[in-house]
Amino acid sequence: MENERNVDAVVLVGGQGTRLRPLTLSAPKPMLPTAGVPFLEHLLSRIREAGITHVVLGTSYRAETFSDHFGDGSAFGLEIEYVVEEAPLGTGGAIRNVFDRLRADDVMIFNGDILSGVDLGELLATHRDNAADVTLHLVKVADPRAFGCVPTDADGRVEAFLEKTANPPTDQINAGCYVFRREVIEGVAADTVVSVERETFPGLLSAGAKVMGHVDSSYWLDLGTPLAFVQGSADLVRGIAPTAALSAPVGESLVMDGATVADDARIIGGTTIGAGAQVGAGALVDGSIVFGRARIGDGARITRSVIGTGAVVGARAVITDAVIGDDAIIGADNELISGVRVWPGVSIPDGGVRFSAPS
Repeated sequence: MENERNVDAVVLVGGQGTRLRPLTLSAPKPMLPTAGVPFLEHLLSRIREAGITHVVLGTSYRAETFSDHFGDGSAFGLEIEYVVEEAPLGTGGAIRNVFDRLRADDVMIFNGDILSGVDLGELLATHRDNAADVTLHLVKVADPRAFGCVPTDADGRVEAFLEKTANPPTDQINAGCYVFRREVIEGVAADTVVSVERETFPGLLSAGAKVMGHVDSSYWLDLGTPLAFVQGSADLVRGIAPTAALSAPVGESLVMDGATVADDARIIGGTTIGAGAQVGAGALVDGSIVFGRARIGDGARITRSVIGTGAVVGARAVITDAVIGDDAIIGADNELISGVRVWPGVSIPDGGVRFSAPS
């Protein structure tokens, strides 16, 4: 990346990940195992590949888990610093909260739960070539109604920030990655709750600041829901989403060291089987994440689901679009489907829950 030494990276990882509960009861969302490693490793690998080496993590919820895992960053080819947000400050406040750790003229800011294929070098080039105050990564989506829209003019300059609407005027949405001039961050009110989307960006437009959009159609996924989380992990395993942190060649599955899989079990769809996990005879695990030490019984069928650390899924159980918490026990012949979430440590007896009549 051009002038990489004059770019800092800030990753916002302070959220509680409530939409992913119960998975996030024990770990922050960016630290959940995703294609074999904490999700944040995938993002940091792309930051390092782009030539950025100084990273500031804005933490809050279970802040110690980040520093315990990443330390000073040297094992990852980075220099990592940590700033703990003692009280929620919003996205803009969280960015301002790390200002004292910034060194570079330009600062690339990432939401810590976005999986993206944007070319970071091109994003920075857009920012610098236009001498912008702020540049936003904007991604085109098929259905923008679920998002706020960001229209740009013919030169790529941002015209407005629009709330969700039934008839969006553009298919461009805020993709959660920005480049700021450091002076702009200094101008955000300190120690105050500030929304970058609702206050900072509209305020910059009103003040005549130059806010540019970098528009592309690269891979992009918000990992905020269980279905998106398992899809993102599967896309990383299959090589659909970019990363430099995968521990094995891309393929239909990733089986971590110490896991055991029966010869006739089928592990497909980008599934990850965590370290020390066991998959029994005749089982099918499709497009799912099985955390470490979990046990999948003979003939069980797991589809687009997350099985927590140490959880047990009994023989012939069917788990579809579901989340099974850490150390939960799902007895044989249960059917858990359509968004069911089982909290950690809960035990469901054999045949205790079914969505169809037993055969």
